[in-house]
Amino acid sequence: MGSFSGILLISTTFFMGYAYLHVLWSDNENNISKTNFIVILADDMGWGDLAANTGTPRDTPNLDTMAQEGMRFTDFHAAASTCSPSRASLLTGRLGVRNGVTHNFAVTSAGGLPLNETTLAEVLKDAGYMTALIGKWHLGHHSNYHPNFRGFDYYFGIPYSNDMGCSDSPGYNYPSCMPCAFDTDIERSAEKGCYEENALPVFENTQIIEQPVNLTNLAERYVEKAIQFIQTASESGKPFFLYMALAHMHVPLPKNLHFANMSVRGPYGDNLREMDSVIGKIKDKVDSTAKHNTLIWFSSDNGPWEQKCEFSGSVGPFLGTWQSEQGGSSAKKTTWEGGHRVPTVAYWPGRIPANVTSHALLSILDIFPTVLHLANVSFPPNRRFDGTNICPIMFGQSQKGHKVLFHPNSGAAGRYGRLQTVRLENYKAFYITGGAKSCDGSTGQEQWHEPPLIFNLKEDVGEHTPLDSNSTEFQNIMSQITDSLNDILADIATDNVSMADYSHDPTVVPCCNPKHTVCRCNIV
Repeated sequence: MGSFSGILLISTTFFMGYAYLHVLWSDNENNISKTNFIVILADDMGWGDLAANTGTPRDTPNLDTMAQEGMRFTDFHAAASTCSPSRASLLTGRLGVRNGVTHNFAVTSAGGLPLNETTLAEVLKDAGYMTALIGKWHLGHHSNYHPNFRGFDYYFGIPYSNDMGCSDSPGYNYPSCMPCAFDTDIERSAEKGCYEENALPVFENTQIIEQPVNLTNLAERYVEKAIQFIQTASESGKPFFLYMALAHMHVPLPKNLHFANMSVRGPYGDNLREMDSVIGKIKDKVDSTAKHNTLIWFSSDNGPWEQKCEFSGSVGPFLGTWQSEQGGSSAKKTTWEGGHRVPTVAYWPGRIPANVTSHALLSILDIFPTVLHLANVSFPPNRRFDGTNICPIMFGQSQKGHKVLFHPNSGAAGRYGRLQTVRLENYKAFYITGGAKSCDGSTGQEQWHEPPLIFNLKEDVGEHTPLDSNSTEFQNIMSQITDSLNDILADIATDNVSMADYSHDPTVVPCCNPKHTVCRCNIV
């Protein structure tokens, strides 16, 4: 047996009330650090909101710098076109028809991401990583569905979307919502979609520390907690996983005076600048502490929410014109490109080549297997996954992404989660279409298509004119689309799939002071 030399290090670190015992082996000859991972997820940000995508300098200078120093992905897709399913797929590497999360959870939801599903945080924690979620969860807030019981050592943020509860500083929304009431005896007429009886809480781990939330400084507090976590983890010698799920660019858009009137796009552009500032501060912290062994991956959970009018983002050239002409929105909640093609950047100096643009067909589903590969850990057993390890693409060795992606129904048409839109290389087939609610209040009628509508995205990125079903081009691709759809449906039928609990219970609504309608508390 060969001899070896090294130093056994034992230390204890305290962070946010948690104690971490570190047993580290320092090999003097070959001390290789594990990779750290930071996944930053914007909310409702459009593909066209990233200036690097459009070529027009605008409101994302830090993200543009990250793209110049890293890799930008132009054909990257959310796994669904609405919040909860997209986030569940990111954290499990599985489509909603497998992991059970096919639509959003509510403030009264008793369940969440099924407990038999294994999250990325759980896998990494078991591998010795420090883990933190800062920001929005939206995968179940009651009992064991809470983030602290799903693999995250530390949690600071809101349990669901920032419009799912009132605040004292409601920000920009359409229609506008009133602040939380102080006098519960006064009757007020609430706009549809406003949550005047429920105040949005901020959690630190399992405790509500503020209710209602102060939206104007929430981003600043997210940055503070993120920087503190990165610093503590770096000092501990343990690798870390930080999942930072921002409230930007979801309405209500906060009225932060530091960024007011900075953009020609008005409040939406001002908020883009605030979000971009957050990302710049995280990048600066990584650059000064763990630059060469930290992967930062930025993306969005879905496309812009068009019904919010001037307070929604840009789909860029992905207009979904066929649907727009039929009526309704072709962005969030739909399977048109504007609903699921999202801005994405990866940054890792020394590993990811600088200033490279990838046009490979990729998905948020790929984060799970890619991170597991880099962390050198195994997949959870007894289940199948929909993503792929994209390290060869990120490291400039390949441009081969997915041949096929499936875009689940996300609210505009059809049954939630069902796979009725298929992307095959440059072609996209719709077996069902429908428009979400648009700015003018209209929706697009649900329509079934047999044979499907097929668009050639290489020639028609705006999805304006489907192929003639009698054309040779249509016939050549149709059989491949049919085979691809049949293959995944057969695979799902024999997989270990989960069912989410979507039942409602008014008693599970988070409230720090049940005696007060809007639960007023502020714990320092």
